[in-house]
Amino acid sequence: MVPKKITTHILQNMKAAGEKISMITAYDFSFAKLFDRAGIDVILVGDSASNVMAGHETTLPITLDQMIYHASSVIRGVSRCLVVVDLPFGSYQSNSKEALISAVRIMKETGAHGVKLEGGEEVMESVKRILAAGVPVMGHLGLTPQSIYKFGTYSVRAKEETEAAKLKSDAKMLEEAGCFAIVLEKIPALLAKEVAENLSIPVIGIGAGKYCDGQVLVMHDLLGINTEFKPRFLRQYLNLHEPITAAVEHYIADVKSNDFPSEHEQY
Repeated sequence: MVPKKITTHILQNMKAAGEKISMITAYDFSFAKLFDRAGIDVILVGDSASNVMAGHETTLPITLDQMIYHASSVIRGVSRCLVVVDLPFGSYQSNSKEALISAVRIMKETGAHGVKLEGGEEVMESVKRILAAGVPVMGHLGLTPQSIYKFGTYSVRAKEETEAAKLKSDAKMLEEAGCFAIVLEKIPALLAKEVAENLSIPVIGIGAGKYCDGQVLVMHDLLGINTEFKPRFLRQYLNLHEPITAAVEHYIADVKSNDFPSEHEQY
């Protein structure tokens, strides 16, 4: 039996049925194909590519063209899951017209199923304009990495009542505008629980506790490729760093000793 293709409507039904939503980042064809076949519900082509693929300190440097390249690669690897693409820093904040142009480019040039952008009330005009064009939008509140220089820290957000109240207001605003889901990053679990219970759309958490409607992790963190990033919310399901390093060291040794290729490995 061919597995059902995940759509925004399916995600809505999953929330209504109490079925948790699984989401992971991917940036290329090969890993996207693996994750899709494993049964992941949503792949996020994250602007975290700026960190894990390009080696930048923050998500800010990655460009729209680079996001389109990664998203196009991912789309060619999937047949079942929903693919959402981050609008990168600078592609939607200045005005809603630019935001729409950026979103349309992603949809037309990649074949993705929706876009994600950070912020609440301050980007609402852009959100509404993108949605009015028929492009599905996923919101992102709490710790918003594109604003890291404003925050000055990656610590937990919305611990104070004022910021918590704004987050709840922004979440409701995003839902009412027509967003199909919202990511909550690094906020208190009970606040995330309150938001998830008060919204009809799915709430996906990353460092936001167990009460969200689903969870998302960066693939390099989950698979143990990146060993430097170890926040409390990360569960590392594999330690690929060590076996990959060992395999390459073995290969180097075999080449140096002329053991590879053997007679059976040549023509």
